[in-house]
Order: sequence, then structure tokens, then C-alpha cells
Amino acid sequence: MNNVKPQLLPDRAGTIAAIGMALGIVIILLGMHRPPICPCGTVRLWQGVVESAENSQQISDWYSFSHVIHGFLFYGAAHVIWRRFGFEALSSKWALMLAVLVEGSWEILENSPIIIDRYRAVTISWGYSGDSVLNSAADMGFMTLGFLFAARVPALLTVMIALIFEAFTLWMIRDNLTLNVLMLVSPVESVRQWQAAG
Repeated sequence: MNNVKPQLLPDRAGTIAAIGMALGIVIILLGMHRPPICPCGTVRLWQGVVESAENSQQISDWYSFSHVIHGFLFYGAAHVIWRRFGFEALSSKWALMLAVLVEGSWEILENSPIIIDRYRAVTISWGYSGDSVLNSAADMGFMTLGFLFAARVPALLTVMIALIFEAFTLWMIRDNLTLNVLMLVSPVESVRQWQAAG
């Protein structure tokens, strides 16, 4: 099994393609008139206050852990697809580029009015107005880190780290990737009240 894993790592062409894909997503987000950086005019490495206008505006925040997990999940999906279905017509060196495409597509959708309004309506996202382009680019970067990490370590370690991240952010901010998806897709009022009580 371990001898299959390195095949999903990009070569030089795959790396350039992934970077090009990320730049394309950034250009689209700028074309959507997303703010390049936090409207506050300050660039920070970390923003740790969820109930803040700077949340999802800076380089990293509590939701960066979720984007690393995205990378774990995308690597797992790519590993299963290439291993089970072969995909001989598509070299596995493009797997990271495709992961960036999926993550970037979510960043575009997440910053559309319909999803911004959905977050405001059904989650605890305080005054959510979408992400800055800087934050979206960083989110793609964190996903990439997760993907590359998962490509190099045993699957069990990846799963354990994902569970630790989920438990840690649940403890720290009463939110994580699992709850974020749940509340976006099928909101549970008791969960929302519990999150708001934190």
C-alpha cells in the first residue's frame, strides 16, 4: 500500500499546474470583487476571535484546521480513485491540481451571495461577509499542506490527526468541519443554541 502513495505526489509539471490553478482561483475571486485583504487594512498571520469582523479575513484562523482536513479527505479520495479505478488516461501527478480545483471551487461558491446568506441564516458565523482573497488563498494552501502530509504518512496517522483537529476546535470554539457541514446542509437548532452559548 505504501508503494502506491508516492504516485499521487505531483512532479514539477503537476506542481506548476496546481499553483496555476490556485492563481486562477485568486483571479476569479478578485473578479468577484472580494476584498484582497481584510477591509480593516491589517494583515495578520493568525486571527483567533471567531466573533470578529476579521474572522475569515486573515491568513489563518480556527477554520484553517478544517482546510487541512480537506486536504486529508481529498488525498484519501484521490488515493481510492486512482487505486481502484486506475485512471490510466489521467496521470496521478495531476491529483493535487484537481484537489486545488475542488477546494478553489468551494472558495468561489463560499463567497457567493447565496452561501454567505446561508451561513448568516443557519450558523453562528458572526456578521459573516465572505472571505478575503488572502484568506481564500491561504485556505487553498492549508488544504495543500494536508494533501501532501497525507501522501507521506500512514493513513491511520492522518485519521488520528483529523480527529484530534476536530476535537480541538470543537473544544476551543464549539465548531469544527463536521458541525460546519451539518449546520450548512441540515441545521439543528439545538446545536446552534449550544454553539451560541459558548
